[in-house]
Amino acid sequence: MSSIPSPGPRGFSRRTLLAASAAGLALVAAGCTSAPPDDRELVTGAQADQLFDQVGVQETLVAAYTAAGAADPALAGEVAELAAQAGEQLERLRAAAPGASPSSVSPGAPASAEEARPWLRAQVAAAATSHAAACVTQSGARAALLGSIAAGLRGQDGPLA
Repeated sequence: MSSIPSPGPRGFSRRTLLAASAAGLALVAAGCTSAPPDDRELVTGAQADQLFDQVGVQETLVAAYTAAGAADPALAGEVAELAAQAGEQLERLRAAAPGASPSSVSPGAPASAEEARPWLRAQVAAAATSHAAACVTQSGARAALLGSIAAGLRGQDGPLA
């Protein structure tokens, strides 16, 4: 004896379809309304100025890597990756501070090849301290960026020791 195949699964009823459509429409409408801007993301003039200052701090650090490498070519090879990281951090800061233009900054230069490493280490520490201090007065993504850069620079202390 052959069995009769059972009927396939039943589709949605009109009532279920109508309820789902209404719920979907409500979600779409809620998603299309904009929330008021978050006051924490609004940039004050003082915050913008401070962010511009941090771009200058990072430019000084990038120049310090160049000066230390010129004083001690062996050190330049050792810290090439760290110097590249400092350059990338500078580009991220410039992107976060629209209108910040490159400036010609000079951190000075180490007195000798023997002084290049400790001098560069002090320059990195000073930049990290500056970024960390500025991070506290910023908010949102700007604070996160400065904090991240400060932490990254603190991490460079080990290879420079």
